[in-house]
Amino acid sequence: MQEVQIKPQQLDYLDWEFGVFFHFGIRTFYEGHRDWDMKEMPLEGFAPSALDCEQWISSIKEAGASYAILVCKHHDGFANWPSRYTDYSVAHTSWKGGKGDVVREFTDACRKYGLHIGLYYSPAEFGSSEKEAKDYDEYFIHQVSELLSNYGKIDYLWFDGCGSEGHQYDTDRIVAEIRRLQPEILLFNMWDPDTRWVGNESGMAHSPNLNLVRSLDFSVQTEVKDELDRVRFLPAECDFRMRRANWFYSDQDEDTVKSVEELMGLYDLSVGRGANFLINIGPDRRGLLPEKDRTRLLEFGEALRKRFEAPVSVSFAETEQGGVIELEEPALVRCLVAAEDLSAGEKTGAYRIQIYPYTYGEPVTVFYGKTLGHKAICSFPPVYTKKVELILEENQGGRITKMELY
Repeated sequence: MQEVQIKPQQLDYLDWEFGVFFHFGIRTFYEGHRDWDMKEMPLEGFAPSALDCEQWISSIKEAGASYAILVCKHHDGFANWPSRYTDYSVAHTSWKGGKGDVVREFTDACRKYGLHIGLYYSPAEFGSSEKEAKDYDEYFIHQVSELLSNYGKIDYLWFDGCGSEGHQYDTDRIVAEIRRLQPEILLFNMWDPDTRWVGNESGMAHSPNLNLVRSLDFSVQTEVKDELDRVRFLPAECDFRMRRANWFYSDQDEDTVKSVEELMGLYDLSVGRGANFLINIGPDRRGLLPEKDRTRLLEFGEALRKRFEAPVSVSFAETEQGGVIELEEPALVRCLVAAEDLSAGEKTGAYRIQIYPYTYGEPVTVFYGKTLGHKAICSFPPVYTKKVELILEENQGGRITKMELY
C-alpha cells in the first residue's frame, strides 16, 4: 500500500480548529446582490467610513479564534488590494483617495494579534468566459502572485470552486508558482490541496469524517466530485455563515444571527468530529463587525471556554484495548474528549465509551463513535462514576493521545 504523505503544516492546521471568514468587498455596498447575478456594482459604491481590521481581529482573538480568512477577490472581480492587473479595485475608488489596501490592513492586524493568515481568491469571476483561457491564466497568476509576494508569509490560500465548473486552468503552472512563492502555504480543496471542503455550507462534518480521501466535493453548483490522483491526507473544514442567508453584509437579516446554543452544536459537529470550524461574518458598510454578530461571537467564545475550562481529569492510561481514566473520587461526568496520533495517518476506527457504575456492576456503554481523528467530542447523559474506558473496536496500530473528562 502506498504511503500517504502528511505535511507538518496539515497537522498544525488541525490544531487551529476555530477560524473566522470575512466576506467584505464591493458587494458589501450593494444590497440584494447574489452570486453570479451579473449585476453591475460601480466602484463609487465602495466607501467604508471607518474600516478597522484591528477591530475584526482583536474581536475574534478574544472569542478564541486562531485563524482568519479575508475575501481578497470574490466572483465579481473586485480586488481588495491595489492590483496592477485590473481597474476594478480599491485603487480606483474614493476610499483613502485610492491609496487604501484592505489586504494590507488585514494581514497587519493578523500579525499584531498572532492569528494565522488566510486569503480567499475566487478563480472564476464575472465575464471571465469572454477571455482566452491562456490570457485568463496569466491574469490569475499575476493577481495571486501579488497576494503571495507583497504581504509577507501567508499560511492559507482558499480557492473557491464555485463558477469554475468545466473551466480548464493551467493548474500545473499555477500551483508551481504558488509553491515557489510560498513553500509552506496550505491550499484549500483545489488542484494540489492540503485541506478539503466538507461538502456543505452548514458547518457540519459527516460521521465518519475521514482524513484519508480519494475525491473532493468541488462546488455548490455541482454534485460531480473532483477525483484525486491518489489517496491523500486532507483535513476537512466546515464553513458556514453567522447569518442564515448572506455571506456579505446585509441590513435585512440581523434577526437570523445564530444563537450561542446553535454555534455550540455546530462546534461539536465540526471540531468534535475532527474538522475545523470556520464561521463567516460580513463586516458592515462602515468596515466594522456588526455589533450583534460581534457580541454573539464573543458570547460563544465565553461559553466554549466555560465548557472546557475545568476538566475532571486529563490523565489517562493506555490499555491494550484503548485507554482508561480512573478517578480518585467519583464525579458527575457528561463528556469525553479524545484524539488519536495522526502523524502516520488514521489508524483507528469504530470505538465505544463505557462508564463503570460507582457502586458495583458491569460497565455500561454510553457512546458509540466511528473515528477519533484529531478530536472527538463525545457527549452523553450526566452520570456519576469513578472509571471511564474508551474501547477501540477497530484499530490498525493506532494510539490514543488524549482523553479528557468533563
